[in-house]
Amino acid sequence: MFKCTVCGFIFDGEEAPAACPKCGAPKEKFTALPDADAQKIERSRLTNSLHMQLLTILEEVENLAEQGVQDDLDPGCVKVFERAQKDAYELVQAIKAELAGHMTRGKWG
Repeated sequence: MFKCTVCGFIFDGEEAPAACPKCGAPKEKFTALPDADAQKIERSRLTNSLHMQLLTILEEVENLAEQGVQDDLDPGCVKVFERAQKDAYELVQAIKAELAGHMTRGKWG
């Protein structure tokens, strides 16, 4: 893995690219990442992927719960759907905040 010292772009490969795909900086502006840093980036990629998968599922939960609220079969059902909707919304917001923090701390890789 190589990192562009100009823009921070991470390049996966055996050697640095001729030019940075993001900013166009020449190959000389890339540095090889130590194995420990490359491993952290791989772990961040996995965690971020899991966050995105969960976010997608929770957004579907929100949509299904809204349908249940609108169906309004009985107060018990509505209460369950409202709770699912609220909890899913709060988790979606927490995931978005966590991902924003990852990007700020350079953990997006």
